[in-house]
Amino acid sequence: MPKDYYTVLGVDKKASKDDIKKAFRKLAHKYHPDKGGTDESRFKEITEAYAVLSDDKKRREYDAYGQAFAGGGPSRSSGNPGPQGFGGFDFSQFQQGFGQGAEFDFGDIFGDLFGGARGTPARTSRGRDISIDLEIPFKDSVFGTTRVVLIAKVSTCSLCHGTGGLPGTELIVCTTCNGSGRIHETRNSILGQFTSVHACTVCGGSGKIPKEKCTECRGHGVRRKEEEIKIVVPAGIDNGEMIRLPQQGEAVRTGIAGDLYVKIHVKPHPVFRREGSNLVMNLPVKLSDALLGTIVPIETLEGKVLEVKIPPMKRAEEHLRIAGKGVPIDNNRGDLIIRLEVALPHRLSGKVKKIVEDLKSEGL
Repeated sequence: MPKDYYTVLGVDKKASKDDIKKAFRKLAHKYHPDKGGTDESRFKEITEAYAVLSDDKKRREYDAYGQAFAGGGPSRSSGNPGPQGFGGFDFSQFQQGFGQGAEFDFGDIFGDLFGGARGTPARTSRGRDISIDLEIPFKDSVFGTTRVVLIAKVSTCSLCHGTGGLPGTELIVCTTCNGSGRIHETRNSILGQFTSVHACTVCGGSGKIPKEKCTECRGHGVRRKEEEIKIVVPAGIDNGEMIRLPQQGEAVRTGIAGDLYVKIHVKPHPVFRREGSNLVMNLPVKLSDALLGTIVPIETLEGKVLEVKIPPMKRAEEHLRIAGKGVPIDNNRGDLIIRLEVALPHRLSGKVKKIVEDLKSEGL
């Protein structure tokens, strides 16, 4: 039965080249013998499908004529694909061609499998990311703050500044990689020979090594130590948000340091809470003040005292809004919302009961 290459790769006939590449990459990881795959025929099949569908010309001919064309072009007159047709894909020639640099560019596909393809430069090394938790008071989350934390991490050696050698020592060519900074390893597979490229572990990819190693880091260029990190917490940060400090993570000898991620935990405040850019507080109001109105001093989050006028309340719960006293975000500041709640007395004296009865007789 003729093969449907779209079905083989598990993609739609309208799939883009990028979708086809992604599908092949996923299947190659799963079925490649060097990655633990046991079904070589399946790997051969998906590779055959990708070889056709990744080539615009061959894909057009395949869509138009299906199996009925030879690998290099269509056999439209006879309708017989012959030994080179899709039905009898000459995999040996494809395998040989790939080993000699065939037109199918699998370098980026198998780079993840083997660490780099023939002629593909090794990736720049990068240090490990670090994540920490930082707890701050509610007030600091609203107005911002600066903290200095002590972190134990792999950092650039302060003596050799990452060179791995004693200050002033001569740098010589690395004999392991012959100064190229890269190591080429050749592995055999059913597709032929693959050459992987990775950074030299001796020189760290620099191609040179110090004649005399640093006494602090023993030639590694990095060492584990405690380091003070300054963290600027922006105003208006919310609980659970992350702050990213680029290249403040762990260092590597040649390459860039990782990042430091700081997760913010905000302590609850006894009076205020946050709702978006607004600060909210509850204020119990005596029954007499609710009926007659009053003026109440309120201490803001900044520590200032505001004289807040409470007009006679018409309901048991009402809101007052004070503009510009909330959370500062993007050069704007939210409001302070005061939720007024009438506080009913727990006990009534005889005198108070009589007054309430008089109010009741008045229809109140």
